[in-house]
Amino acid sequence: MEAGSHTMPRITLYLDEATQALVEQAAKAHGMSKSRWVAEIIRKHAAHEWPQDCLGLAGRFADFPLREDSSAPLPADVSVPGLQWLNWHDTA
Repeated sequence: MEAGSHTMPRITLYLDEATQALVEQAAKAHGMSKSRWVAEIIRKHAAHEWPQDCLGLAGRFADFPLREDSSAPLPADVSVPGLQWLNWHDTA
């Protein structure tokens, strides 16, 4: 082994042909190897913490009502042109 190089652990996946085709298509669409694409998916779905983008939003909405704060008034409904609300009582 060369200085500075390292070996990475390997796993073997047994996939049906349709799933294999999905992996190949997705990896190609993202411009990465199949191994890298699968590793990214595993990292994304097996992480045990919130993504930094989500954590960065904490506290950014000063007027966001918290569930514990039941006394906070809810904002008034807003009329949206072209949007018609259907009351479920009207469908009976």
